[in-house]
Amino acid sequence: MAEFKLPELGENITSGTVTKVLVKVGDKIEKEQPVVELETEKAVVEVPSDAAGTVQEIRVKEGDTVNVGQVILVLGEEAPENEPPKEKKAPPKPEKKEEPTPEKAPPEQAEEEAAPYAGEKAFEAGEKKKPAGPEAAPKPERAETGGKERRLMLAAPSVRRLAREMGVDLQQVKGSGPGGRISAADVKAQAGKKEEAKPAEKAPKELATEPGREKASPPLDSDKYGRFERQPMSGVRKSTMQHITTAWETIPHVTQTDWADVTELEKFRKTYGKRVEAAGAKLTVTVIVVKVVAEALKKFPRFNAFVDVENEEILLKHYVNIGVAVDTEHGLMVPVVHGADGKSLTELAVEVGRLAQRARERKIAIEDLQGGTFTVTNLGGIGGLWFSPIIREPEAAILGVSRAVMEPVWMDGEFKPRLMLPLSLSYDHRIIDGADAARFMRWLVEALEQPMRMALD
Repeated sequence: MAEFKLPELGENITSGTVTKVLVKVGDKIEKEQPVVELETEKAVVEVPSDAAGTVQEIRVKEGDTVNVGQVILVLGEEAPENEPPKEKKAPPKPEKKEEPTPEKAPPEQAEEEAAPYAGEKAFEAGEKKKPAGPEAAPKPERAETGGKERRLMLAAPSVRRLAREMGVDLQQVKGSGPGGRISAADVKAQAGKKEEAKPAEKAPKELATEPGREKASPPLDSDKYGRFERQPMSGVRKSTMQHITTAWETIPHVTQTDWADVTELEKFRKTYGKRVEAAGAKLTVTVIVVKVVAEALKKFPRFNAFVDVENEEILLKHYVNIGVAVDTEHGLMVPVVHGADGKSLTELAVEVGRLAQRARERKIAIEDLQGGTFTVTNLGGIGGLWFSPIIREPEAAILGVSRAVMEPVWMDGEFKPRLMLPLSLSYDHRIIDGADAARFMRWLVEALEQPMRMALD
């Protein structure tokens, strides 16, 4: 028998929420086969097993929050029989364990913090072995924990914590899971709310008491102005909130703006776009901007640096990893193109397309979301002219791209229609001065206005 524990998933990731269990008891799995799908604060990832074997026991379910190092499942060499192994080992022993008295039972808090799984299995075994009726109550199993009510043990630690926060008595909750196991949804239903983390007392009584009303529309809180709805944050939204708040509070932002005449660039993009399409990608403005920025960062190293406040040092990175902000239905995600300065336009187009697609599907790897040294965010597909993008800590700058617009530009003694691209550069004023930002921006503009300086291969 071997226990598979949740491995480290990436930098600063200590836990995640199970969104799907990909195996069942009795399955034979191979090494590196995904066994659970986990939502972290960054993305949804598939967690592979580190060993091969037969699944003897699964210790998590959908909705559980699991920490790094926590046991996910138990593997053995042979498939389990109809009854779980622990149920068969000591069926006659429960009567001997009825001796402990309630006075010897551990405190309720200590019981709630204990691992529930072994007790739950024994309780479920008792339910299976005894017929329904007055004698079906699993007294032996109840005595195993000092006479405490066994239903308290039929819930994961995260569910018990939720019940305490919402003021729900688990003894009053009817579990919908196997063996009467209580889920987070059961707790929320008992509280009169659905997918909320607030006590049911705050829900309007007419909504909580009307049969079926909870499913038709979520219970609403109210204040003196009217009703309002609470929506729990997703893992991605929580991560965005935390990182943006920290960046805004710690980095003194300044935003530099400029125009780039991309009339010739658009011709270049349409002409050479077919070569990129042959490689299975699209030559977009974002891809071209990433290419130009990658070259600029080698000429202006302070824009590719981190600030070490504690040691009062500037860390100049000798590698160029550019994050590309992607708008997904789950929130903003920023996959990273590693080694962007060493890739051609075609290679960048393929990589940016792959990362964006994986981000939208929430199947992106954790390592693809880490290690960025500069970020590009393009809102041109939506519209607008100027905006002030927020720097992704610990980076020193971020470039915002807006929608290109046709403008009259004075050239050769007359006004000519030119396609102008608005650019917004936010930078960390602790290590970058305004003059440096202006020079960096002008270099970007001139490079975008002379697209033939860039080679596809």
